[in-house]
Amino acid sequence: MTIIYLDLETIGTDDESVVSVKPPGNLKKAESIAKWEAEEKPQAIKEAIAKTAFDGTYGRIICAGIAINDGPPQSFVAETEHALISGLFHTIREASAIDYHGGSTQQATFVGHNITGFDLPFLKKRAIILGIHPPDVIPLNAKPWDRSVFDTMVQWDADRDKRIGLDKLCKVLGIESPKVDMDGSKVGEYFKAGRIAEIATYCRADVAAVRHVYKRMIFA
Repeated sequence: MTIIYLDLETIGTDDESVVSVKPPGNLKKAESIAKWEAEEKPQAIKEAIAKTAFDGTYGRIICAGIAINDGPPQSFVAETEHALISGLFHTIREASAIDYHGGSTQQATFVGHNITGFDLPFLKKRAIILGIHPPDVIPLNAKPWDRSVFDTMVQWDADRDKRIGLDKLCKVLGIESPKVDMDGSKVGEYFKAGRIAEIATYCRADVAAVRHVYKRMIFA
């Protein structure tokens, strides 16, 4: 069985028209609304755009990290999101291909932190939007309990109210956290500054941390 550890780094849309920002409902007077629009609306729009980084409908992938079994983590960045995803899919196809009674089939388990809630749904949307056919082995519609995935967030605690971030889980387990100099909230900022190499390094560190957490959880 091939184990594929996966992590995506995403940013929000560049199109302000896809976000809807309205003044708070408690503002009724025209002058109060005008004051809000002048002083607070720009920041509200900025925050709304940032949130699209969590939705593959409008956000996009700017880095993907994977590790195959015990191999070194690798990251994918490219001039276009289409090229990035295509390269990722090609690597996954090759990594998951196995000989089976003289033929070839694909089989793998995908491991990630919140992979069923974020990474796989995001990747599915972007593949559809960009017209890229994903490898059949990727469980894009997987539920947290499917054997084709191991979601370290859900496996730690299935209670939605007790979900834990990777940073805190690493600290609990005594594993070095990848979120030292940066975390997911800074990816957009780094991308705009052209600090792609640092994002890729961070993404690979996330993958390595997830693999470490996974092995602790299965007592490997």
